[in-house]
Amino acid sequence: MANDIAVGKGEPGCKKIDPILVADNVTRQFGGLTAVNVEHLEIPRGKITALIGPNGAGKTTLFNLLTGFDKPNTGAWSFEGKNLAGVSSYKVARRGMIRTFQLTKSLSAMTVIENMRLGAQKQRGENFFSSLFRFLWKGEEALITQTADDLLKRFKLNEKREDYAGSLSGGQRKLLEMARALMGKPTLIMLDEPMAGVNPALTQSLLEHIKGLKANGTTVLFVEHNMHMVRHISDWVIVMAEGRVVAEGEPSVVMKDQAVIDAYLGAHHDTDLGTMKKGK
Repeated sequence: MANDIAVGKGEPGCKKIDPILVADNVTRQFGGLTAVNVEHLEIPRGKITALIGPNGAGKTTLFNLLTGFDKPNTGAWSFEGKNLAGVSSYKVARRGMIRTFQLTKSLSAMTVIENMRLGAQKQRGENFFSSLFRFLWKGEEALITQTADDLLKRFKLNEKREDYAGSLSGGQRKLLEMARALMGKPTLIMLDEPMAGVNPALTQSLLEHIKGLKANGTTVLFVEHNMHMVRHISDWVIVMAEGRVVAEGEPSVVMKDQAVIDAYLGAHHDTDLGTMKKGK
């Protein structure tokens, strides 16, 4: 598999055959703490890439930096060959790079279908002048609603269509957030711990949805601690520890990498991470 992803051997910062996202010298400091220090990173197009590492490794901070939700101390990165450094988060999303959050961001006082409609990009009715004349956006809204209903059915949330988002279970909110992200028709979707707080009954459903994204041509980058999930669905794994990328490669190889084992379990430990369900 690595032959169609990486140029040469998988190692930290290795070149990809067809990268969709490229980052260089991205750092973020909080006082005396360096949370992110990534020299070079490339995300392969059309693949499912897992970003793993122990708590505090800098994974979510890196997500925040790349998507415009935080500003780095240094660094530059490009998406589809276009510079994204300094671009605001909503513009990043409009360019096709959309992320979800570890703690879901659904608008609790709005219904599920209303949350879905908000995810559509560049709606004519969002313009102040156009919003005054319903005939200008009525047809577009109908198409957006149809797309939303199709996604709700796909994610088995159609029966919750008129329920308030705040009434959903944690797992259902994860599904809603993923479905709403797809309303923006992302080229790259970034999922921050999609399995966190999800009950076992919904886990398999989420796994299938993520694999379905790849089948539909969407590039997936996700943060996850569930090693079984990482091993099961990812094409490529990137490992962070103390803000740095310490390993990259195919799941079966990375799980046995000594640098990865040390990052999760401490030095001189002989446990194969592939046998673990949770990274410590």
